[in-house]
Amino acid sequence: MAEGILKDIAREKNLNIEVESAGIFAMDGDRAAENAISALRQYLIDISDHKSQRISRELVDDADLILVMSKSHRDSLVMNFPHIEDKVFLLNKYAFNEDRDIIDPYGGDLAIYEKTRDEILKALRQIKW
Repeated sequence: MAEGILKDIAREKNLNIEVESAGIFAMDGDRAAENAISALRQYLIDISDHKSQRISRELVDDADLILVMSKSHRDSLVMNFPHIEDKVFLLNKYAFNEDRDIIDPYGGDLAIYEKTRDEILKALRQIKW
């Protein structure tokens, strides 16, 4: 959802940025969850063609900034790729200076996906791009 939201913000603000998402435990090529698609469709953001990808050294090395949803994601990335520590940030820490995770809605109902969507949207809109 974060990728779709940030791409939408980039289009809205005419930003020249490349946005990619990847998961620590993701399976390459999986579709976005139906509840994620539905939650973003409410904001006219279409992620129905999204395909997941697993995090890789190439992705982290190419990135200028890596925003993660949870402290455990940050810790895992830094443990596996120590050289990227200075460019990995918890989204809420980067946006609000709050050391607070964003809930992982995986497997939840539409309401939890909407709550997560709203948290991500609020944080990404807070950042001065």
